Amino acid sequence: MEGAVNAPTHANVPALGERAVAAVDARESLSAWGRYLSSERRLSNHTVDGYSRDLLAFFKFLADHLGGPAGHHELENLRTADFRSFLAHRRADGVSSRSLARILSALRSYFRHLERNGILKNGALAGVRAPKIPHSIPKPLSVMGAQSALDEARQMPQEEWVGLRDVAVLTLLYGCGLRISEGLSLNRADVENGRESVTIIGKGNKQRLVPLLPVVVESIAAYLDACPHDLEFQGPLFVGKRGGRLGPRAVQLVMQKLRAALGLPSSATPHALRHSFATHLLSAGGDLRTIQELLGHASLSSTQVYTEVDESRLLDVYNAAHPRAKG
Repeated sequence: MEGAVNAPTHANVPALGERAVAAVDARESLSAWGRYLSSERRLSNHTVDGYSRDLLAFFKFLADHLGGPAGHHELENLRTADFRSFLAHRRADGVSSRSLARILSALRSYFRHLERNGILKNGALAGVRAPKIPHSIPKPLSVMGAQSALDEARQMPQEEWVGLRDVAVLTLLYGCGLRISEGLSLNRADVENGRESVTIIGKGNKQRLVPLLPVVVESIAAYLDACPHDLEFQGPLFVGKRGGRLGPRAVQLVMQKLRAALGLPSSATPHALRHSFATHLLSAGGDLRTIQELLGHASLSSTQVYTEVDESRLLDVYNAAHPRAKG
């Protein structure tokens, strides 16, 4: 199809619609930018996909706003008001402040790429402020809630090995503070030979070393002993019923069933186990720098949010228990 560009998972920006909404020169620079994000910045496919969708929406808006496909000449002459109009258009479509901030980040990345490669320079984006994002804190499970979830997970599936697998996955996420994608990307070789730690490849392909608690090692060993599939040493650690690598949707469904069975809040997701790991470590006296390294956060500010969780819990306990708390 004329005007189409390959999918972002192949390091390019997605097809720009049924009709060309970007001129040839812009399509070429978009493809180069997509390759830069994937190969040099080493961003995840998920991030590149999101940025690509944002640029697709931007060029569709420009095609209507300017009356035709936008190229480098049009991009160079955009004013601050044009960018603000686009963001207002997306806001009118119901896009959240957090998503608008990501859209603005994608635009800035693309225009920096154009300037860095001597294609064009447009300083109008500097006059656009990112929207304020409502402050929120993570919603971890309580210690008892996390333990109940692990205990219940083994009982739910009809096949025993599936229950042991689910327990192993959830114990790994909670015991090591992993993102679901990090846990499910592990291969059997990563946890074999009595290893006491595991190397995790996180966002931006950054590596970190995470200790494996005995309970995590034991739960994985119990699952491997019961698994009916002949797992290859360099193959996936966690597999589905047909033997393929386990996907995140299966784990999300497990947590959905656990919420119903145990009356857990809607915030009890696989990622909540990572929040629980950090919050429970902090409550037990863990220092922020260590927790930052274990979580793989690039900056300490990302980890400091867990201090607010701890403080809010203390306040809740105080308000519930102190005889003078209610005046």
